[in-house]
Amino acid sequence: MVSFLIALAVLIGGYFLYGTFVEKILDIDETRKTPAYTLKDGVDYMPMPTWKVFLIQFLNIAGLGPIFGAIMGVMYGPAAFIWIALGTIFGGAVHDYVSGMMSIRRDGASLPEIVGEQLGNNIKQIMRVFALILMILVGAVFVINPAQLIAGLTPETLDTQFWIIAIFVYYMLATLLPIDKLIGNLYPIFGFALLFMAIGIFCVLLGNLEYIPEFTDGLYNRYPDADNHPIFPMMFVSIACGAISGFHATQSPLMARCIKNEKLGRQVFYGAMVAEGIVALIWAAAAIAFFKGSFTDLTSYLGNSSAAPLVNEISVTWFGKLGGLLAILGVIAAPVTSGDTALRTARLITADFLKFKQNTIVRRLIISIPIFIASYLIMQINYQVLWRYFGWCNQALSVFTLWAITMYLARKKKMYIITMIPALFMTMVCVTYILFAPEGFTFDNAFADYLVAKYPNLEGLSLDYWLSLGIATLVSLSFVGLFYKNINKKEH
Repeated sequence: MVSFLIALAVLIGGYFLYGTFVEKILDIDETRKTPAYTLKDGVDYMPMPTWKVFLIQFLNIAGLGPIFGAIMGVMYGPAAFIWIALGTIFGGAVHDYVSGMMSIRRDGASLPEIVGEQLGNNIKQIMRVFALILMILVGAVFVINPAQLIAGLTPETLDTQFWIIAIFVYYMLATLLPIDKLIGNLYPIFGFALLFMAIGIFCVLLGNLEYIPEFTDGLYNRYPDADNHPIFPMMFVSIACGAISGFHATQSPLMARCIKNEKLGRQVFYGAMVAEGIVALIWAAAAIAFFKGSFTDLTSYLGNSSAAPLVNEISVTWFGKLGGLLAILGVIAAPVTSGDTALRTARLITADFLKFKQNTIVRRLIISIPIFIASYLIMQINYQVLWRYFGWCNQALSVFTLWAITMYLARKKKMYIITMIPALFMTMVCVTYILFAPEGFTFDNAFADYLVAKYPNLEGLSLDYWLSLGIATLVSLSFVGLFYKNINKKEH
C-alpha cells in the first residue's frame, strides 16, 4: 500500500517541482509567436484551445504502453513501480517536454529534422527511416488489441478481423483529414472514457491496497524465467510508454503546431507524460492486486498471450457489465488515439523529408497509401514479437532523442546533465537488450519457415548477459566521448 502511494505522490509532486525546474532551464518566452500562428494552414498548423491540445497530446502518447506494458512489466515485481515513477519524472517527461519545445522553436519540425540538426545529417537520415518504421509499427500494434477487445463486446459475426478493418479505416481517415475535423472532435469523448477508466480502477484499488507488493518485500526479480528475463534490461523495455518512450517525441510536433504559447509547454508535454505515468502505475498495481498479490498467478494467466483478456476480466469483475463496458472503452480509446496519430505522423515525417506540401487531399494520399500498405503487412507478425520490437524501437528512438536534446541544451549553455544521465541509462538498456534478448522472430503465416530459417535470432543476438552488459557499457562511454568531442568542436 505505502509503496504504491509513494510512487503516486512522486509523480504528482514531480510535475510541480521538477517540471518547474526544467521549465526555468528552457527560458520560456511568452512573447514569441508559435507555429500555430506563423504557419497556419488549416490542416496541420492551427491554434487550438489549451485543454484540447493537452487532451490530444495525452491521448496521442497514452497508447497500449501504459496499460499493457505496465501489466507485463509488473511481472518483474515492485521494481516496476520505481521505474514508472522515477522514469516518468526524470526521463520521459523531460524527454517529451524538451523535444516538444525544440519543435515549437523550429516551426513545428518533425523529430528526425530536430535530431538531425543536433547530431548531424547522417543521423538525420537514419532517424527518418527509423522514426517512419516505428510509426508504422505503432499503427500495426495499436490495431490488433483494440480490435480484440471490441470483438469481445459485440456479436460473434463482428469478429476481430471485422474490427481490425474498421479501426484501420478510421486510422486512414484520421491520417488524411484536417486535425480539427475528426481527431479534434472525437478526442473529448475518448478522453472521458479513458478518464473514467483510470479513476474507476484507482477507486477499486483503494479497497485492495493490501494486495499490492511493497518495496520492503524486496526488489528481486519475480519473473518465472528470471535467467532469460533479467530486470535489466527486460523490464525497462516492457514498460516503455509508461516511463519513457521515443514514440512520444514523434507526437509532440503535432501539438507543437497547434499550441498557442510557449508557456503552455510544461502543461501540455510534461503534464501529459505525468498523466500517462499515473495511468501506468494504476494498471501495474491493478494487475497484481487482481491476483491477490500472487506473481505466480499473474504470469501463469498471461502466459504467451497479450494482456487484452486480462484487461477485460479485471474491468468486468470489478465494475460489472455496464461499468466494465465503460472501462474497456477507456482502454480501447488509448491505443486507438495513438494509432491514428502515429500514421498521421508517418505522413508528416515523409512529407517533411520529401519537402512535399500536404495542403490537398491528393497530395496526402500520395504519401499515405504506401504507409497504409506497409502497416497492413506488418500486422501479420506474431503479436508478442511485434510488441517486443515496438518496445525496443521505442526505447532506441528515445536514445537518439535524449542525446539530441542533450546536445541542444549544451550548445545553449544550459544544464544538460538533466538529459545526459537518462541518455546514458537508456543507451545501456537498448544495447544490452539487442545483444542479450534470446527470443526468436516468428510469424503467424506461411512466411514463417523461410524467415525463421534465414533469421533464427533476429530479435536478439542471444549473447552472454555479462558480455552484453560489458559491450553496452563501452558503447555508452563512447557516446559520451563523441558528445564532448562534438561540443568542443562546436565551441572552437
